Amino acid sequence: MLTWSYSSIKTFDQCPKKYHHLKILKDVRDEGSAAMVYGQQLHTAAEHYIKDSTPLPAEFNFIQNTLDAFNRIPGEKHCEIRLGLTIDYEPCAFFADDVWWRGVADLLIVDGTKGYLIDYKTGKNSRYADPKQLDMLAGAIFVHFPKVRKLKSALAYVVSNDFIKLEHVKKKQENYLKTFDSELERLAGAEGSGVWNPVSGPLCKFCPVITCEHNRR
Repeated sequence: MLTWSYSSIKTFDQCPKKYHHLKILKDVRDEGSAAMVYGQQLHTAAEHYIKDSTPLPAEFNFIQNTLDAFNRIPGEKHCEIRLGLTIDYEPCAFFADDVWWRGVADLLIVDGTKGYLIDYKTGKNSRYADPKQLDMLAGAIFVHFPKVRKLKSALAYVVSNDFIKLEHVKKKQENYLKTFDSELERLAGAEGSGVWNPVSGPLCKFCPVITCEHNRR
């Protein structure tokens, strides 16, 4: 059974051949760019600051005011919470045998029937923001936390201090869970046909699939 995440479906959108090597054949590893490593370090620092008040490393002091504002929001705080869904939209563990979708919420605050969903971004600005990932996460949160009726969600671009804000409501849960249906249909088509065509683009020079004809490393 296909198991997917937001990052994997975006990899497929970028280049089916890259997806095939990274996710199906698994004969190539993406070691990640310096920007990716920086983002992972910031996420870890933010997690420990919120969860157990661990002081931020000096290079991340610039996000303290933002994190303090999140800390002041009342409710139970969940940092880097892993969520899983079955193909029938039932809650399951992140690594369950029947997991269909996996997602991680950087910060979820649950206060009774209200919730706050924050996804940290370390890009220079929000110009290419994709709020669809919040829609899918919101749907999963409504499944895992059935008492929550409304979510205030945000992509928090902590470097540029930009915020892409959305509101999600329980009654639209199924719509959110179908956010990526068209992408999943295309992925299923590639899987069924065995055709994983490469796509040439500006990111080819960073691609770990060095055997591809478009790779420009």
